[in-house]
Amino acid sequence: MSQPPARIARVIGKPAHSPAPVPPLTTLPDGTIKQVNPFSGTEVWTVPGRGNRPLAHYEPERKPIGERDTVTAFGLERKLDTPPEKSRMIRDADDHARILRGLRTSELDATTPLFRRVANLFEILTYDYWNLNYGYHMNPAAAMHMTDYLSEEAGQEHVEKILRVKLRAAGTSEEELNELFEPDRRMETLRERGAALFAGGHDVIIARDHYIPGAEHTDQLAASGTLDWRDHRLFIQFTIDSMDQLYRANRYVRYVAVFQNWLAPAGASFEHLHKQLVAIDEHGLQNEVEIAQVRSNPNMYNEWAVDYAMRHNLIIAENDHAVAFAGFGHRWPTLEVFSKSATTEPWLMPDAERDAVADLVHACHVAAGPTIPCNEEWLYRPLDVDVPMPWRIVIKWRVSTLAGFEGGTKIYINTISPQDLQRRVLAVLEKAREEGTLASGIRLGEECGSTPNTLLYNPAIRPTPPGPHPAQPDQEEQQGGAEQPAPEERR
Repeated sequence: MSQPPARIARVIGKPAHSPAPVPPLTTLPDGTIKQVNPFSGTEVWTVPGRGNRPLAHYEPERKPIGERDTVTAFGLERKLDTPPEKSRMIRDADDHARILRGLRTSELDATTPLFRRVANLFEILTYDYWNLNYGYHMNPAAAMHMTDYLSEEAGQEHVEKILRVKLRAAGTSEEELNELFEPDRRMETLRERGAALFAGGHDVIIARDHYIPGAEHTDQLAASGTLDWRDHRLFIQFTIDSMDQLYRANRYVRYVAVFQNWLAPAGASFEHLHKQLVAIDEHGLQNEVEIAQVRSNPNMYNEWAVDYAMRHNLIIAENDHAVAFAGFGHRWPTLEVFSKSATTEPWLMPDAERDAVADLVHACHVAAGPTIPCNEEWLYRPLDVDVPMPWRIVIKWRVSTLAGFEGGTKIYINTISPQDLQRRVLAVLEKAREEGTLASGIRLGEECGSTPNTLLYNPAIRPTPPGPHPAQPDQEEQQGGAEQPAPEERR
């Protein structure tokens, strides 16, 4: 029996904590592409023939639109079916965006939110988790908001309504619920049980529209890629502000996970555009693995992500402050967007650097279209980690279902190769740019640069800023000679 090529054999038994021990991409003579994710160690095969299967699209029910803003609990006209707003982003009369915080019930209809932030009614980590395990209490801003909100009868009714839904889902009987909200206990219940709605650590960012502007049928959903690129910038900006607020509110938070599930096959509970933010008290296993890797190789995100993608013609798009490429070693077809910024915290980045990432993420969603289920996942340096790691966003197309082969072997079949994904996405984006759908300043395909080490998170590869030359000792003084004439006298 012939032996497999050495570089393939070395994949077997590959430790997950060892970055890129083999080339991430290996193409065999028959066309099979074997991939290894350089950071997680995930093994993926793209096998000839299986790639001919049609790409799965999700088709929502198509019927004429009735009430466009009341379809789900996230609808614009159902603001009282979600927990109290922590903040909202609006456009002023002069078209400038700004964030409003701590609104009362009576103020909710005074402005129209582009995006709004509310507590997730069914948190991953509850308010009681933080309170009982760490002694956490709401900060003064949240306490003031709750006091103001409950000062209005409409606010009390809203909080009671939401708490009844939450407690009923947890198995509380109607008799127990009625006892909790008896007149002599009502305010105590609202304050004690309602704290989670104002100071919890699991938030949802809800977009304004359920359908695209002018939609006539229910399958014309508003998605990230159907947003105008200017509004998508604000979506990212508001999400980053919400990250910052969660960190500021709770000193025990070690990481805020940010993600977006689009369409039911990708895990969306509502097919209404939204993101989620979850404050947790750990970094998460993948972060811990990558932290150990980056200590060993501080330049690994240049070496094994962007530069490797460039050498294999997987770059899709870039602008001055970010780059996007077809990812490798992922269970599903994946697009990756990396910030080039030297700043590793998204909330500290200048507007131009933040918007550059937003523009490429928007382009990736344009390429997918609104009918491909996908997960958008944010990764960045945890707040308490001393090694630099770039902000990056991965967008995974959930177009296949894991089956017994994957479960038994931990080798995943991805029917679209990185090369095919790059070509497919690039073709869509070239047309989208011609139509004016993309933000300006985006370069596509071969227009992108070929300079290595463009991710400036690593201090060792940052260009040295120009400065004055150090003063040189006078030549005659070095030689012990006579005093030199003044500069203007020299000829």
